Amino acid sequence: MVKLKRKLPQIKMPHTYVILTLILLVVVLLTYIVPGGQYDRVLDEASGKMIVVADSFHYAQGKRPGIFDVFLSLQRGYVGAANILFLIVFAYGYVYVLTENGTLNNAINALIRKMGEKTYLLIPVCMMLFGLLGSTLGIFEEVYGLIPVFMGIAISLGYDSVVGGAIVFVGVATGFAAATTNPFSIGIAQTIAEVPINSGLGYRVVIFIVFQTAAIWYVMRYARRVKAHPEKSILYGEQLDSFMERKESDADMPFTLRQKLCLLLFFVTVGLLLYGTTRLGWYIDEIAAMFLMMMVITGIVSGYSATQICETFIASTKGIVSSILIIGFTRGILIVMQEALISDTIVYYLSHLLVNANKVFSAIGMLILQNVINFFITGSSSQATITMPIMAPVADIVGVSRQTAVLAYQFGDGFSDMFWPTACALQCGLMNIPINKWYKFMAPLFGIMCVLQTVLIALSVYVYP
Repeated sequence: MVKLKRKLPQIKMPHTYVILTLILLVVVLLTYIVPGGQYDRVLDEASGKMIVVADSFHYAQGKRPGIFDVFLSLQRGYVGAANILFLIVFAYGYVYVLTENGTLNNAINALIRKMGEKTYLLIPVCMMLFGLLGSTLGIFEEVYGLIPVFMGIAISLGYDSVVGGAIVFVGVATGFAAATTNPFSIGIAQTIAEVPINSGLGYRVVIFIVFQTAAIWYVMRYARRVKAHPEKSILYGEQLDSFMERKESDADMPFTLRQKLCLLLFFVTVGLLLYGTTRLGWYIDEIAAMFLMMMVITGIVSGYSATQICETFIASTKGIVSSILIIGFTRGILIVMQEALISDTIVYYLSHLLVNANKVFSAIGMLILQNVINFFITGSSSQATITMPIMAPVADIVGVSRQTAVLAYQFGDGFSDMFWPTACALQCGLMNIPINKWYKFMAPLFGIMCVLQTVLIALSVYVYP
């Protein structure tokens, strides 16, 4: 057996761009196999969204891409994702300034001295906080700028950058998927399905507690293993960005007045982020501008000259360019599908698989279909407006509650965002983690979540009669 093992070749996961290129080629092939089609759409007065007319599907001629069109779609993908790309650039620039001027390291050292052996509590507390924001207010992209902050904190506490990224991303994504009052998923889906807004809340609260507990347990388990045995990190041997590495030499450095002012500005930044997104309607553009502004202000407070601020900002971009370019690539894949008009056709074909099925199997089938559809249609609002006008009548036909149909959409739209490459590639770019490494971390947790989804959607048939 030992000899056989030695003869087996070492299987190495391909580069992230190779994986995405293979996905792109599969999508291009599908445009020549799956006929183009469209549903008619009308404005829904209640939600203010364009929704699908359930029985209006008709075949239509989409654009089948040639070789040049494929490359053109990628270029357009980068242009279309520019707002997210620059959000990442400015957020990393802000964190880089906080790291270079010693604020982040000294603040973390002070935290370690204060909390002692209890610093691990930051993981469940912060994940629960992000989860609540996602579950109740629909916060998701708004916390992207905090990912590099928590990556730096995690490394300083003896973990790896995956732990820091997961605290924010897995925390908020789990809460968003296990939504309680999320207006961007539950609100729109229930409006379209014509069930009372925020009805069925009790069961969804139970769901949130179950999923958030599972996510926190998994991240803490991984974090403890990495801290005890750093070689077990999925990033072991990978080259980390210099500003993400802990500076042990700074452990005994004094916490200067400038650094304390910069730390105060950091809390002001977080406060502005929450207030702007919940009260002022801020989104990607406003958040990116805020990080750029705070980067400049923090540089001035740090005593940097104008030239130093510029040089520090440029230095911050060097380690993240290859990762953030993934975001535009995945947007290009979606453009190919949209122009070929195959997304609606796929929804149409899949919805027909549910007719004449057992109630429980129909509910599980809805869940599976929503997960599959989320590969082709990303964005909670988009998926709700396309699938719920179809799934709500299907639920009536097979004899399950429309609340179950909403729950299937909610699960399928949310949890697979942490796994499907068309969705999670964006977060991998944010975390500066190769997508194959992310899958090594995420696959077991996603498997656990799939089991929980199946059990809870089956139970919903009896909870929502």
